[in-house]
Amino acid sequence: MLENITTSQLKNMSFAELKALCEEIRQKIITTVMSNGGHLASNLGIVELTVALHYVFDFPRDKVVFDVGHQCYPHKLLSGRYENFQTLRKRGGISGFPKREESEYDSYNTGHAGTSVSAALGIAKARDVKGEKFDVIAVIGDGSFNNGLIYEAFNSLRPLNTNILVILNDNGMSISPTVGSMHEYLEKLSRDDVHKAKVQKHSNIFERFGFSYDGVYDGNDLKEMIEKLQEIKKKLETQSVILHVLTKKGKGYAFCEENPEQTHGIPAAGSIVKEEYSHVLGKTLCRLAESDKRIVAVTAAMTPSLGLGEFFEKFPNRSIDVGICEEHATILCSALATQGLKPYYAVYSTFLQRSFDEILIDICSQNLPVTLCVDRAGISGSDGETHQGVFDLSFLNLIPNLTIAVPKDINEFERMIEWSSSFNSPLAIRYPREGKAVYSGDGKKIERGRWEILKDNKGDIAILACGERMIDLAFSIREEVRTSGIDCTIVNARFVKPLDINLLDNLSQNLIITLEDNALLGGFGSAISEYYSCKQKRVRSFGLKDDFIPHGGVRQLMDEFGLSKQDIVKFIIENAH
Repeated sequence: MLENITTSQLKNMSFAELKALCEEIRQKIITTVMSNGGHLASNLGIVELTVALHYVFDFPRDKVVFDVGHQCYPHKLLSGRYENFQTLRKRGGISGFPKREESEYDSYNTGHAGTSVSAALGIAKARDVKGEKFDVIAVIGDGSFNNGLIYEAFNSLRPLNTNILVILNDNGMSISPTVGSMHEYLEKLSRDDVHKAKVQKHSNIFERFGFSYDGVYDGNDLKEMIEKLQEIKKKLETQSVILHVLTKKGKGYAFCEENPEQTHGIPAAGSIVKEEYSHVLGKTLCRLAESDKRIVAVTAAMTPSLGLGEFFEKFPNRSIDVGICEEHATILCSALATQGLKPYYAVYSTFLQRSFDEILIDICSQNLPVTLCVDRAGISGSDGETHQGVFDLSFLNLIPNLTIAVPKDINEFERMIEWSSSFNSPLAIRYPREGKAVYSGDGKKIERGRWEILKDNKGDIAILACGERMIDLAFSIREEVRTSGIDCTIVNARFVKPLDINLLDNLSQNLIITLEDNALLGGFGSAISEYYSCKQKRVRSFGLKDDFIPHGGVRQLMDEFGLSKQDIVKFIIENAH
């Protein structure tokens, strides 16, 4: 049924056929995600709502924007992508997020939370300006509903004088359970009949923005969703509506329903599980916090993913989850630091981008001892353009007062966290998801701006590598070029800012190779090239191309976008003498 489904066929199905279609969609998602990895629980929870949307509205003429977008799998299956669905999140295959380049059914690219209402308003306003007629829908979860950008969009609804439908998909979860006053407010709206009498009173907050509030309904009740959407479609001719529905994350798969946090994101089958840097962060902070009462852990709705679960259990009074509000978290950390506390803000590199202004002004201009624990740095792989952590070295490197550290392995990461507890200025430590503990170093204590030489020789080439992946690559390159009679010094450039000026001045090698898992523009290599610009050194920097990197395997993407081992080996062999 699903394999050859068309819009017209779906609209002519009986209710029994639609229910069977929902179960077929679930099974397809489960088998694909278990093989390829991806977002499981959120997609299982939104199946009935998505089928109802496709039944009532006329896509792609009507437009739907999925907030964050990781819950778009049912939408993709219903919009002509069944045949290629087995390529989900693979290089050259379909994305795990909406992509305008992929299908006319995807009206807006998403990947970060809180953007859907602004995007829907923009599309609707363009429709009005052009004199066109179609409906615009934003589908947003309660986790994203905490993001401040939503309320900026709400505030412009009346001035824009346009109509949209906002569907609040309330499942009590983002990646972690949803927190905050807005979530507590939504819970009041979604209680049983004892509280229904209060709904009209509580819904006033939405009506003051210009929305007609309608809720709360069972988003997994297909019949109710179809009937309610048909009713609302008529209302959209004259007004904007918020439809509040409750769904069950992981619906239809018992293990997902019982374990929504663990099944938010699923690794691909056969993935090699290494120790995660986040685990090291959590256990090290727990150990340090036992004796250092200043330490506070902060996260933006990602407690377990960032390794902070144990810390939150042991030190609840020093644990803060602000919900999906990265900018707020950054300012909160700076304020905590002004009062003598030692905040550690754990955040994915891709989400740290949202806090650039606050890092610059609130943390660094005040020179406050906030530690940014930048997880999933570098190519993150299968989630694609919106989730690659490849810009942090570039945008952090230009900020005064900020020290940037990049550990060579998980042992050095643990030492850096220990060192950071007594460091009294802004600090960013960036690291990938998974790590090893394989490199022996000089055994000396961590000192700000001091690198270490891992392999020394008196040849003509020095490789300056920052981070575990790049040091792995450097050793692999060294082994290969040695078969051509070439040897390389390998330097663990564990501080990108400040540079180890003393080591750079004393390198005897004439050819300097830099390696970084970051955009080449403005990153580590740029800093080395600038430093050596007036000195008698040749610098060749290898990093990631000036491009947005799509979904695919980490090594595959490194090879394709600027960090090909063979290309680097070829360059060294051709330029060694």
